[in-house]
Amino acid sequence: MSGIGHGARLRFGGGAAGIERMEAALVGTAFEPHRHDTYAIGVTLAGVQTFRYRGEQRHCLPGEWHVLHPDELHDGAAGTELGFGYRILYLDPALVQDALGGRPLPFVADPVIRPARVGATVGNWLRHIDDPLDELEAVEVTASVADLLRAHSTDRVRGRAALDLDAVRRVRVLLCDDFAHRHRAADLERVSGLDRWALARQFRAAFGTSPTRFRTMRRLDAARRLLGAGVPPAEAAVAVGFADQSHLTRVFKRAYGVTPAAWTAAVRSGAERGPAERSAAGRGGSGAGADRVHHGGHVLTPVPERDGLAEQRVADVEQR
Repeated sequence: MSGIGHGARLRFGGGAAGIERMEAALVGTAFEPHRHDTYAIGVTLAGVQTFRYRGEQRHCLPGEWHVLHPDELHDGAAGTELGFGYRILYLDPALVQDALGGRPLPFVADPVIRPARVGATVGNWLRHIDDPLDELEAVEVTASVADLLRAHSTDRVRGRAALDLDAVRRVRVLLCDDFAHRHRAADLERVSGLDRWALARQFRAAFGTSPTRFRTMRRLDAARRLLGAGVPPAEAAVAVGFADQSHLTRVFKRAYGVTPAAWTAAVRSGAERGPAERSAAGRGGSGAGADRVHHGGHVLTPVPERDGLAEQRVADVEQR
């Protein structure tokens, strides 16, 4: 199986600027090799999640967490034929850096973390993902994730020169505000006051990716919003500055591991869960049919959560 299957479900919950929360139920090969420019911190709730990361095949069991650094290539698949379910939080590296006082980004070398080493604080933010996040809650989410990353990071930044944060932030603002325009290196030098070599190094240290890739991801963010609103892919591609639909598809797949069509179908499937299903999932009932992730013809049964999430069932859990 290549790519997300027709029965896959992706559902985005409430977020804030620089913060996304998502739940998923997937079977087979879920995501082809890709890389995004955010931190990804998730917990497996059902089945076995397997992914290749930094040259090694990893397995994430129910209750275990995974932490992926920005711009690191990885894939994702079910470790068994039953599939897997998980919830995940995507966080803008700029928020992490703000929370850590402007230091270079922390890097977690071992991407799989056992529940006891995570604690309940981060997990609390994946309990009720449909709830919106206000400004203070967004700060608290960021602080808890930044603390987690710092606690598990390796010292990969020793010897780096101090960052000129004002300079790279000016470039970041420009790229956010004008992502459809292809800026020349001289333009970014002028905005930052840094030469192009220092800018390239410092931008990556500050935000986990290059200026060029950062701009590309902002175009893809805009494309996702348009696709989610029902805009045809060909129109969305041109609107955000891609040459055509094929160009968007190639870049989208490299960033998310799936095509725009597969992503849209999976998100639509997740959004089609009825109010009764969501209400039951939030109640966390009991009985032989509780705590099951239904995905197509498969039923994924998560183990009891050991990481502070047991009070409110998470992932794509439906009470039957």
